[in-house]
Amino acid sequence: MKIGLVSDTHGLYDPHLAPVLHGCDVILHAGDVGSGEVLDQLRLMAPVHAVRGNVDGPDNGWPPSLTITLSGVTIYVLHVLAATQSDLAQWGHTARVSGKLPKPAERLFRGLDPAIEVVVFGHSHSPCLLTLGGIMWVNPGSAGPQRFKLPRTSATLEIVGDRIAASVHSLNGRPDGLPARIELRRKEAAR
Repeated sequence: MKIGLVSDTHGLYDPHLAPVLHGCDVILHAGDVGSGEVLDQLRLMAPVHAVRGNVDGPDNGWPPSLTITLSGVTIYVLHVLAATQSDLAQWGHTARVSGKLPKPAERLFRGLDPAIEVVVFGHSHSPCLLTLGGIMWVNPGSAGPQRFKLPRTSATLEIVGDRIAASVHSLNGRPDGLPARIELRRKEAAR
């Protein structure tokens, strides 16, 4: 199964999304949609599930978060994490070195359903791919208007057998030093 991951469009549908999302079975939008018209364009490629970001009003009907199971993988989608992206990266490094989840990361995990294998988030406009605590954390970055000097990106998630792979894709036509791809062996397969 191929899943498209989009965030922070801020009302802009970029036609460069079409080749990245081509062949996706479903698209998940991690908030700051900005306009339902963006979702209408995405729906031309695949069914779309979206969550509300901080620029999206509550009247649009998008939930603040979503837990969805696709191809047997439980995915949690939200806009703003309860930790910074830089904290996540540091905790991931510490966990790789020590083999243990750092104490501050434990608070983040307390509120998560143990079935969750992937967390998709947005808000920072900066792409992120990492594993922490047996969970894949993916921020597809911003597919909306250029902000600061951050790359414009989206991501894909592929579920094949006992593997989950995530890739970040540039919408600027250049790699911009992006984290390219990570893989995670599925929890269910590991048991």
